[in-house]
Amino acid sequence: MAKIEDNLLNIQKQIVNAKQRANTDQTVNIIAVTKEVDVNRTKEAIEAGLTNLGENRPEGLTNKLQSINSNVSWHYIGSLQTRKVKQVINDIDYLHSLDRLSLAEEIEKRATKAVKCFIQVNVSGEESKHGLTKQQTLEFVKQLGQFSKIIVVGLMTMAPFTEDETVIRQVFKQLKQLQQEVSQLNIPNVPCTELSMGMSNDYEIAVEEGATFVRIGTALVG
Repeated sequence: MAKIEDNLLNIQKQIVNAKQRANTDQTVNIIAVTKEVDVNRTKEAIEAGLTNLGENRPEGLTNKLQSINSNVSWHYIGSLQTRKVKQVINDIDYLHSLDRLSLAEEIEKRATKAVKCFIQVNVSGEESKHGLTKQQTLEFVKQLGQFSKIIVVGLMTMAPFTEDETVIRQVFKQLKQLQQEVSQLNIPNVPCTELSMGMSNDYEIAVEEGATFVRIGTALVG
């Protein structure tokens, strides 16, 4: 298995190149998606300098937290069942899958501190993907100003798994446009300045289109 340090250097280089192509100097945060790897491989990621780690199951998150005592930010990147909110909400720094009012209400009830959340948007409209439509997102954020424990830092989406770069790019462009629309609503607790988009196969396109967080598993940690 390739060294994470070598993988990270390659990914960082590709991100720099993508930023140059887009003529942007935005900060791009790399989330190491450690959901499929064990504790030792996760520790190797931290030793390589990665400070953002992504998990998608409560059990996986708990297991890592019990074994890893490092100053890292934990990102919950999977769909979160309302009944499991209490298992994870006070152990994570970011939630990338806020997509319904019942989930927001449960977070408000269970969280002991404000949680940075991304609203999950299903830009592509694929039935296999979770998330809100564009119109639902605009209506949803207007309901979130009342919640003191939720800070909507941005929007998240997943592009279709395709080799057609035009399709992928269009999805990311639409999310960027929606993020700007939400930000301009000036809703309390909804700054919506960030974009969580791009994975191992399409992160370069995502960076070109404005991603500030990329979620990379296979290409980084395996």
